[in-house]
Amino acid sequence: MAAEPTSSDVDLMFLLSWCSHALATEHTAALAGLGITPRSYCVLYKAMEGEMTQSQLAEAGGLDKSTMVLTVDELEKKELAERKASTRDRRARIISVTEKGRQVVAEATAIVTKVNDEILGTLPLELRQPLIDALTQLAEGRLASLPDCERSPRRRATRSR
Repeated sequence: MAAEPTSSDVDLMFLLSWCSHALATEHTAALAGLGITPRSYCVLYKAMEGEMTQSQLAEAGGLDKSTMVLTVDELEKKELAERKASTRDRRARIISVTEKGRQVVAEATAIVTKVNDEILGTLPLELRQPLIDALTQLAEGRLASLPDCERSPRRRATRSR
C-alpha cells in the first residue's frame, strides 16, 4: 500500500494556481465569441440572482471591488446590464441584467458548462465528483476566509456564504 503524500511531496500552490489559470484561460477563449470575459459573465450571472449592488456582486463572486465599476461600465456599454435605483433603498444602485444580457448569460452558461464538462471529462469518472467535493470543502472550509496579511498576493473580496 502506498504511503500518504505529505505536504513536502506536492506543490499544492502550483497545482491549484496552474489549474485556476488554465481554466480561466479556457473560459476567456471560449467566451470571447460572445464579447464577454469570465468576470463579466460572473457579474451578469450573479446579478440575475436578485437585487445586488456592485459591492454585493463583487463579494458574491469573489471579485476585486476596485474593478467592478469598469466591469459594470462595459456591461452597460454593451447593453447587457444597467444600474437602477434599489427598491429597498433609494440611495443604493443595483445592477440589473437586461433582456439582451439574459440571452448572453444563457449562451455563456452553455459554453462554460461545455468547457467544464470537457475538462472534467479528462478525469476518470470515479475521480470527478470527489475532486469537486474536495475543492468545495476547501473553498467553504479552511480556505473560505483569508488571513490578515501585510502584503496580500492579490486583492480579492472575501466570499460570503
